[in-house]
Amino acid sequence: MLRDKILGGLYGQALGDAWGMPAYFDPDQTWAAYGGWITDFLPGPADHPVHYGLPAGRITDDSEQAFSLARAFIEHGGVTLEASVEAIITWYDRVGGDTSPYVGPSTRRGVQALKRGDDPRTTGTWGDTNGAPMRISPVGLLHPGDPLGAVADAEIACVPTHNTNVAISGACAVAAAVAVAMVEGATLDGVIAAGIMGAELGRSKGRIWLGPSVARRIQMAVDIARGSGDERTRLRRIYDEIGTSLSVPETVGAAFGVLAMAGGDPRQTAIYAANLSGDADTVGAIACAIAGAFKGMAAIDPAIARCLDADEVFAAYHVPQIADGLLGLIERKG
Repeated sequence: MLRDKILGGLYGQALGDAWGMPAYFDPDQTWAAYGGWITDFLPGPADHPVHYGLPAGRITDDSEQAFSLARAFIEHGGVTLEASVEAIITWYDRVGGDTSPYVGPSTRRGVQALKRGDDPRTTGTWGDTNGAPMRISPVGLLHPGDPLGAVADAEIACVPTHNTNVAISGACAVAAAVAVAMVEGATLDGVIAAGIMGAELGRSKGRIWLGPSVARRIQMAVDIARGSGDERTRLRRIYDEIGTSLSVPETVGAAFGVLAMAGGDPRQTAIYAANLSGDADTVGAIACAIAGAFKGMAAIDPAIARCLDADEVFAAYHVPQIADGLLGLIERKG
């Protein structure tokens, strides 16, 4: 059962990422372009400013970085600063990070400082964007039923590139939510509450940085998601009032909003994230990693899994082997 949850979290991460990849930056543009909802894996449209030319079902940096972290944790026997540095540099070099459009500003700044030989405890002090929460789900997967342990390790994983309180707050929210989602019999309200708790704890860590409360944005987004109005009205409110930019409170808040709106179902969460638009692949990756851990791999349509398995980038990470490695780490700790 635990392996099912781990697989669900890993495949969920990729599901939300690839489903949101073809979305545009505004809901009206997305809805107009696709004649309604994005209800399947689609290729990146030719006029997309970032994802043009990508095939349907292609994962992006969100999942690649998460899987790179997971592999490094397995190799190092747990979450360490060294593993986190190794993972992010390995991924960065693989994609040609100095010129790649898929590298976020905080990650690029942090990695370039690491490559200069700067102390990894200081290289992330300017990292305030959403790279930390988008890739943190493996930390939560390593801590089933232990959100406080997930929060502690999430901080370690953030330090090299995102050592600010706003980024750590967002990462801790996601890691804590995944940790609670791993528990058999967990409720969605319990998962959301863990995310809010993680956000509050994470806000006291790292360099103090500008930004609204991640915890408050999560609660606001969940309230909108569960409020009145049809689906499009509620999504539009999340877009307008919470936001879907690279800002951590926006991305993480919106992710919990679509998770709540979908009742924790992975595919429906992906649909809402994609049609929310903006940084939809990141919102989807975060939200569906939580949903996948919550519902387990059994809740992910086998046809979706086959589409992901067929993607050469996803396949290169050997995700089932990652699941086995994470499970082994948990069992050795346990």
